[in-house]
Amino acid sequence: VQLQASGGGLVQAGGSLRLSCAASGRTFNSYRMGWFRQAPGKEREFVASIKWSTGNTYYTDSVRGRFTISRDNAKNTGYLQMNNLKPEDTAVYFCAAGLSTVPRYDYWGQGTQVTVSS
Repeated sequence: VQLQASGGGLVQAGGSLRLSCAASGRTFNSYRMGWFRQAPGKEREFVASIKWSTGNTYYTDSVRGRFTISRDNAKNTGYLQMNNLKPEDTAVYFCAAGLSTVPRYDYWGQGTQVTVSS
């Protein structure tokens, strides 16, 4: 599985960005896709995930209600819509994938920088 993340950028607080993660290499129906982020000097943290077959979603508390994870089956692409961005959302965002039956992510895309100015 290869993952290609895109969509990061610089935005003012309160603004929006949409990240994309294009997956290739195999069909994705047995996988889940997740988004993680890592701010300078901090550990990588879970942001959101989606089970590809059912569309079930999960969010960390700090983004629930502001971020929406989704997927497009036809394009084998996942998305993270980020609204009402805050300076504390500034980080490198990574998409990842793993079999939905296994509690880990085995495939990682390159990061995309999100910077939110106050």
